[in-house]
This record gives sequence, structure tokens and C-alpha cells, in this order.
Amino acid sequence: QLQLVEGGGGLVQPGGSLRLSCVASGFTFSNYGMSWYRQTPGKERELVATITNIGTSTRYLDSVEGRFTISRDNAKNTVYLQMNSLKPEDTAVYYCNVRITSWSGVIDYWGQGAQVTVSS
Repeated sequence: QLQLVEGGGGLVQPGGSLRLSCVASGFTFSNYGMSWYRQTPGKERELVATITNIGTSTRYLDSVEGRFTISRDNAKNTVYLQMNSLKPEDTAVYYCNVRITSWSGVIDYWGQGAQVTVSS
């Protein structure tokens, strides 16, 4: 059974930092790129950052470029999102994602979500 379990969310003041983690199981982690998305009420889920299967390439949403860093540890089946210089507009539920293509099509798997609140 594929699972993505997130941790590390919370309340932080503007300018502060948080690190999200996502522990994966039920698939060969090192074979797949991983992503972080976020969503606020009334808005569509948006892609924040993505990393290739062995971590050689990353991409970021323009608004987080230079402040957020996605990384992974394939020995621990874990992907991270380090968030620095947080702003109130970063407040959202953050989701870990893996997209798996099989004979039956493309399936997106999601974690349960981690609430990040940036407020003074």
C-alpha cells in the first residue's frame, strides 16, 4: 500500500523557517520524482517544488525561488521542503506528491497534508 506521511508543519512568524518532511512507503522511492504542492481555501492546488528521482534537478514556483529548497534522502525514503524567509502568503496546507505511471494510466498520490501558518 503506497503511503506518503508528512510532518513538520506549524505556526511560524514572518521571516521564520520550517522544514517539512514526507516519508514514503509502498513503492520504489528512488525511481520517482517527488513534488510538494500547496493549497489555500478556495484556490486550486499549486506546484511549489519538484525534484528528480536522484535529486540532480529541482524546479520551483517563482514566488518561492531562493527561499525554499526541496531535497531528498533515498536511503530514508524521505523528501524534504526547507522553507526560509516565510511570508504570510505562504500560509497553506502543503502536500507531498508522487505521480506514478502504470499500465492503467497516471495516478497522483498525496500525503495527508501539513498545515503551515505564517503569522505574527
